[in-house]
Amino acid sequence: MEGDQFKGSADGINAGEAGRGICNEVVADFLNTNVEEDSSEAYLDNKMQLRDLLDISQVLSEAGSAIIDDSFTRCFKSNAPEPWNWNIYLFPLWVMGVAVRYLILFPIRVILLALGWIIFLSLFFPLHFALKNHDQLRRQIERGLVEFMCSVFVASWTGVVKYHGPRPSRRTKQVFVANHTSMIDFVILEQMTGFSAIMQKHPGWVGFLQTTVLESLGCIWFNRTEANDRHAVAQKLKNHVNDPDANPLLIFPEGTCVNNEYTVMFKKGAFELDCVVCPIAIKYNKIFVDAFWNSKKQSFTMHLVRLMTSWAVVCDVWYLEPQTIKKGETPIEFSERQQNFSEAVIRRLNATAQNQ
Repeated sequence: MEGDQFKGSADGINAGEAGRGICNEVVADFLNTNVEEDSSEAYLDNKMQLRDLLDISQVLSEAGSAIIDDSFTRCFKSNAPEPWNWNIYLFPLWVMGVAVRYLILFPIRVILLALGWIIFLSLFFPLHFALKNHDQLRRQIERGLVEFMCSVFVASWTGVVKYHGPRPSRRTKQVFVANHTSMIDFVILEQMTGFSAIMQKHPGWVGFLQTTVLESLGCIWFNRTEANDRHAVAQKLKNHVNDPDANPLLIFPEGTCVNNEYTVMFKKGAFELDCVVCPIAIKYNKIFVDAFWNSKKQSFTMHLVRLMTSWAVVCDVWYLEPQTIKKGETPIEFSERQQNFSEAVIRRLNATAQNQ
């Protein structure tokens, strides 16, 4: 199976940690020996002994390979596109493209996004306070406005999104899980269906939108720095999936953004709710822009600017067959099975895109 080439979760991490431990012991022994020797010749001899040890020991060799080519770190690498403006014939076309994207498309998209915000804010907050005593009608209108604003965001990237499979419906005892490449995943899914998502609480203008706008969708926030949040969030999730009036619950079980080529270990929280799990596979085509957001290297604002200065964001969304936990299967085994399933789908979509 293709998924065997990359396990990307507990096996890769445990192998890397074991390899680091063994190599650390070898290096420590080598350094201690090196201190006792004074001559440069003895130092070289010790180096040769370490190298020979790595050559003859299969365990150490495999551990060293795991450290050098760590499958887990590959999940967070963004491969730069190959340059095509390398000669006198293509360079003028590249310059023209940059001028069109930054001087024509980008201002138009900024104006479109600004108009969308004006319309959204001029309707959302007045209706929010005017319909305080009509909760059901207010939630329905607010959900429609949020979907409208998400559509404006997608239009500001010239988003080309294809949805495959039946559209999600509101039911009890079900949860939707999706692979996670960027926060725009939520925007792309939300423009089609009003989801309630569980998300990390963010600072800045994103945090403001979370506590004001997205709160109306019934989204659930958590803070990784607070230990008490885990139990409170777990109870909120159970209450949400049992509420017939609540929006469908959307969870990104990886808990972090991955480069859309692999998956990392799914957190088990979404799989111990005793409900049907509906997988969603989101696949971005990197022909125009890489939608992966590395939050350690780039703010979300600059990430949006990069998307708005690209030609387009091309994406496919697949609503896959619902899954249920098998008899005798633990939530951890269920989450691992779903991770392998999602990774197999992503790999197949990658292969299909490369063959086109």
